[in-house]
Amino acid sequence: MAASTVRTPPPASLSFFSSSLFHIPKPLSLSKPNSLNSQFKHLSISCQVATLPILSFTGEKIGETYLDLKSAPPETARAVVHRAIITDQQNKRRGTASTLTRAEVRGGGKKPYQQKATGRARRGSTRTPLRPGGGVIFGPKPRDWTIKINRKEKRLAISTALSSAVENMICVEEFGEKIEKPKTKEFIEAMRRWGLEPKEKVMFLMMDVGENVGLSSRNIGTLRMLTPRTLNMFDILNSDKLVLTPDAVDFLNGRYGVDSEEQDGDGESEGDEEVATESE
Repeated sequence: MAASTVRTPPPASLSFFSSSLFHIPKPLSLSKPNSLNSQFKHLSISCQVATLPILSFTGEKIGETYLDLKSAPPETARAVVHRAIITDQQNKRRGTASTLTRAEVRGGGKKPYQQKATGRARRGSTRTPLRPGGGVIFGPKPRDWTIKINRKEKRLAISTALSSAVENMICVEEFGEKIEKPKTKEFIEAMRRWGLEPKEKVMFLMMDVGENVGLSSRNIGTLRMLTPRTLNMFDILNSDKLVLTPDAVDFLNGRYGVDSEEQDGDGESEGDEEVATESE
């Protein structure tokens, strides 16, 4: 008599709908008021208040301000920021690279030499990709590299990147009127009073860049002077130090803070208007 075999059921396959993200919770009783928060804790957006010192133009501490921004959960923050930076970099590609196929190369209508009795390989055209000057096999052609990202996801990525850079962030009082004439040397001295070195990658975020400030800082290759209209992910992640003004701090709290309101249409200012193109 053959031994009986025990048949085990196959393992359940994993899918998005079997994940805990789409799990419908059971009805909650009144005796457990906090059970809803515990079940969806991994979906919440964290927010931590960071205190920033306010420095004067001479480098003295004159006060403090706070930065209260949204940030993605630790398990998804890296993916959100990575998707946003890849979207920005890919959307800058012009997609104008183009090569000629063998049908587009000029010439080649005449057979180069006879078919036989030459001891060489047979050739029917000089436009073949196997010879110099011929066409290109599977070469690049003009295309659109643009990819899309949700507006809320991009905004969350920017706020998460700013929150991660709080340790290297300072606030400086408005110094546009303090620079009376364009002079790079005076601007570098002011940076050193704030604890910044010219060799470091520094990003300034100001609501408005004055003419003297722009002329004094444009010769510093490691410095980026941005406004809310040109704020972008790459400069945030690529900077060693971030310098904000009090008005810029208020702008970030109002746009990326807990109480920020979503804006549509023309209200976007996450750097979409910055025209910076790169060749293939």
